[in-house]
Amino acid sequence: MRRRTFVSALALALPGSAIAASTVFAADGAQDAALTAFLDAAFDEATALSPQSMTGLGIKTDYDRLDDYTDAATQKRLAMAERQLAQLKARFRLADLSPPGQLSYRQFERQVEQQRENYRWRLHGYIASVNGSPAGSIPVFLINQHRVDSVEDARAYIARLVEVERVMGEVSEALLARHNAGIRAPQFTFAPVDTDTRKVISGAPFDDGPDSALWADFKSKVEKLTASETEKAALLKQARVALTWQFRGGYEQFLATQKLIGAEATRNNGAWALPDGGAYYANRLKVQTTTSLTADEIHQIGLDELARIQGEMRQIMAAVGFSGSLQAFFAELKTNPKFQYPNTPEGKAAYLKDATGFIAQVMDAAPRWFLRLPKAALEVRAVESWREATASIAFYNRPSPDGKRPGIYSVNLSDMTQVLKPQIEGISYHEGAPGHHFQIALAMETPGLPKFRRFGGYGAYSEGWGLYAERLGKEMGFYQDPYSDFGRLSTEAWRAVRLVTDTGLHHKKWTREQAIAFFRENSLLSERDIVKEVERYLCNPGQATSYKTGELKIMALRTKAKAALGDRFDIREFHDAVLRDGALPLDVLGEQVEAWIAVVSQGR
Repeated sequence: MRRRTFVSALALALPGSAIAASTVFAADGAQDAALTAFLDAAFDEATALSPQSMTGLGIKTDYDRLDDYTDAATQKRLAMAERQLAQLKARFRLADLSPPGQLSYRQFERQVEQQRENYRWRLHGYIASVNGSPAGSIPVFLINQHRVDSVEDARAYIARLVEVERVMGEVSEALLARHNAGIRAPQFTFAPVDTDTRKVISGAPFDDGPDSALWADFKSKVEKLTASETEKAALLKQARVALTWQFRGGYEQFLATQKLIGAEATRNNGAWALPDGGAYYANRLKVQTTTSLTADEIHQIGLDELARIQGEMRQIMAAVGFSGSLQAFFAELKTNPKFQYPNTPEGKAAYLKDATGFIAQVMDAAPRWFLRLPKAALEVRAVESWREATASIAFYNRPSPDGKRPGIYSVNLSDMTQVLKPQIEGISYHEGAPGHHFQIALAMETPGLPKFRRFGGYGAYSEGWGLYAERLGKEMGFYQDPYSDFGRLSTEAWRAVRLVTDTGLHHKKWTREQAIAFFRENSLLSERDIVKEVERYLCNPGQATSYKTGELKIMALRTKAKAALGDRFDIREFHDAVLRDGALPLDVLGEQVEAWIAVVSQGR
C-alpha cells in the first residue's frame, strides 16, 4: 500500500481566536507540523465568525447565536483571510516544507486569492431563489444540527429563534442592496420561495393547524431531556413566545421585502443580463470548474459527450428490442407505470428502501475497490415536505465530525409520478456510496489533514467524483437490469446537457424555454425535474458545469495511470490517490495523481 503519511499537528497556544506566533522549527517534520497547527488555528479563527458553522462541526460556542448576514461581515472575513495569508508567508518558506506541507501552503494561498477575486461579485449571488433561502435553511439547520442535550441547549435553541428577527432584517437589507444594484432573482423564483416560507410559519403555534416543523422539533427535543416537568413547560412557553413574536416577525419582514422586489422582477434571463454579466459568468466558470475553459469550449464538450452517450443508449434500446427513436424510448420510460413508484406514502417508502439497498450492496463490495471506507454512517431520507418547492432533486449533507450525525442522502419525493425507477440506482451511487459520502466523509476522517482541507471543497472535484461513482457502479458489477443501466447513461447525459444548457443560458443568451426544450429532447428527466434543473442553473450560474468537467478529468487521469503502470495499476490505490488529499482543484489533482504514478513506476 503506497500512501502518504501525514505529520501530526503540534499544539500552539492561541490567545483568544487570534493566531499566535510560534517557534520557528528547523526540521522539515517540525515545519510541517507547525504549518498544520497554523492552518488549523486560521480555520478555527475564521469558523469563529460563523456560529452556525461551529454548530455544524459539533462545537457549542455561541450556541445561542445565528450568523451575521451583513456585507460588513463579508468584508471582515476577507480582511481576516488576507491577514492570515500575510502571516503564512512571513512565517513559512515553501522550500522548507515537505511535499504534503507545500500542498497545504499552496492550497491556502489559492483559497484566499479566490476569496479576494470573488469579493468583487459578492452582490451577484441570489440570496433567495429556487435553490433555497435563509427562510428555509435556518429551520433545516435548527432541526438537523442544533442538538438539545441539556436545558442550556434548549435555551440556546430559543435564543436562536429570537435571533431570526435580526437575521431576516439583515437578509432584507442585503436583498434591497442587490435590488438597488440592478441584481434581482428571476421572476419565477418568487412564488416558490413565498410558498416555502409561508409553510414554515404555518401550523401550531402560529395558527390552529397541526404542529409546524420547528414546533414539533423543539417539543420532541425538550421531551427527551432529563429535566423536571416544570422546567420543560417553561421552555415550551418561552419557545412559543419566540416563534409567534420575533421569529414570525422576521419571516413577515422577509416576505414583505420579497414582495417589494418581486413586483419589479419581470425577466428570467441568465447572468449575461446582470451588470458586468459576462465577466461575472467567466468568474463563475473559473471557480466552478477550476479550469481556464471558456464558455464556448464547455458548450462544445457537452455536445460531444451527449452524442457519445446517446450512442451507448441506442445500444441498450436495441438489446431490449425497442425499435423506436431515442425520444420515444424516453417517453416509454416516463409514462409506463412499471417504471414508477405509486404516488403514495408506500411508494415513497419503497423508494427509500430501494435506495438504501443500492448503497448496502456498494458497501459490501467496496473493500475490493477502496483502501479506506468511511467510518461515518450514511442514511437515505426524504426531503421535508415544507421545503419541497425549493429543494433540489437529490443532495448530500456531510456527517458531523464527532460521528453523532450521519451523512444524509436526501431525495425530493414531492411527486412520485415524476420519479423514475431506472435512475434511482445511479443517483444513489452519486449522492451516497461510493459517491459524495466516500469523498466527503473520508476527507473529514483523514488524520493530519489541515481542517480547511478536511472541511473545504471544490465543486468540480466533489461533483466530478460523484458522477465518476455512477460509472464505477457499472464496473463493480451493478446495474444488472438493462433499464437501470439505461438510467445510468441517462444521468450521465443529464450532466452533459448541463454543460450545454448552462452555457446556453448564461453565455449564448438562451431563454428559459429554449433550455427546457433542449433538456426535454435530450434527457430522460421528468417534466418537473427538467423545469427544476433549468431554473436551478439560472439561479446559480456555472455550478452545473462542474460535474462533467470533474468526471472527465478523473477518467483521463485513470486512463493515463493504467497506460503508464500496466500490471502495476491497482484500482484501490488509484482511488486512494484521488481521495486521500481531500478536495482539490482539477489541475492540482492532476499533479497529485501524476506524482503517485511516478512513485509506483519506480517501485517505491
